[in-house]
Amino acid sequence: MNLSYYIGIKIYGFLIFIASFFSAKAKKRYNGQQEVFSLLEKSLSKYEKTKWVWFHAASLGEFEQGRPVMDALKKQHPEYTILLTFFSPSGYEVRKNYNGADVVCYLPLDTPRNAKRFLDLVKPTKIIFIKYEFWPNFLKHCKKKQIPTYVISANFRKSQLFFKWYGFPYASILKSFDCLYVQDEQSRILLESIDVFNVVVAGDTRFDRVVEIAEQSKKIPLIEAFKNNRQLIVVGSSWPNDEELIVEYLQQNKDVKIIFAPHEIHSSNLYHLESKVSVPTVRFSTATPETCKNARCMIIDNIGMLSSIYKYANLAYIGGGFGVGIHNVLEAAVYHIPVVFGPNYKKFKEARDLILLGAGFSVVDYVELYSTFDWLLLHKDAGEIAGNYVQQKRGATDKIIQGIFN
Repeated sequence: MNLSYYIGIKIYGFLIFIASFFSAKAKKRYNGQQEVFSLLEKSLSKYEKTKWVWFHAASLGEFEQGRPVMDALKKQHPEYTILLTFFSPSGYEVRKNYNGADVVCYLPLDTPRNAKRFLDLVKPTKIIFIKYEFWPNFLKHCKKKQIPTYVISANFRKSQLFFKWYGFPYASILKSFDCLYVQDEQSRILLESIDVFNVVVAGDTRFDRVVEIAEQSKKIPLIEAFKNNRQLIVVGSSWPNDEELIVEYLQQNKDVKIIFAPHEIHSSNLYHLESKVSVPTVRFSTATPETCKNARCMIIDNIGMLSSIYKYANLAYIGGGFGVGIHNVLEAAVYHIPVVFGPNYKKFKEARDLILLGAGFSVVDYVELYSTFDWLLLHKDAGEIAGNYVQQKRGATDKIIQGIFN
């Protein structure tokens, strides 16, 4: 595995270099990886005799899972200093100014030389990988240096390479960790089937995060003016396939109002969505209390508001289920509202749980969406079940902090 992996990672690095000439995202990743060591040398020189904890997140979703732990660490153990790394530009570019970390940068390419240089420079006292991202060379050098290394909020499925008969070289990587904090009992059982026993079922830190966000959410007067005591459906992180179904429902139901928060908010996508809607529509950035009252559709043209907007909804539709997979259902469910999504949800345990509880609903076409929306707008019990589910799943952050730092 060592030779094949080394060749593979070098080829990957070369492909990122080539792609950087054609893709803005690839260029950001390539440049960020090239600048890691100079950035670290400059940033670390500001600190003396400090105990570094290195957190690594693949992208924005993993960051949100790790954030409750980083925030709790800062409050409970201020003697530690935090380094946060990202693999993806979609994580780094959004959270490079996150003030819960002392230094934020990209993760350099996982070569033996980079791994040794990185660890020699940072000298972390503890290392925490969030959910995924198992980099063999970094883990090998962590073990050599006897640095305690952990995974948090991990979630394993039988279909993953670790659990195939030919996956034993990759399964051995998991034994490099001092402890794997997993989301559920099923993950623990799967890991034990390949002789990985350093496992604790702690739960998913996202539940702690969405509860915290809900508790801190502020009033949004324009959304209140738009809702105007009407039935409101909030469509979060929507894609065109989702929007086609919702637009049809909006145009056939005069008693509801709908807010779209598209996953992509570049101008061409917003214009395309507006062109589909034949009812009075406003964009949040240009709305006034008066135009809000008269509109039946609002389009959110910024990033960062969605989690607070859900609290005004009677129900939420979560986008992505007609593509690669649904987005975050917990951000909505925490407000005691039911959640509806497309058919591609099976990789997401919280979605499966909500369906079993009667608080989440998957639809495959407009007929199912129409009947589900109409039923949910008349019945409130599903929303209460959703909110209670989120509250009962809190506590993973405390378990992780206690296990790693106390």
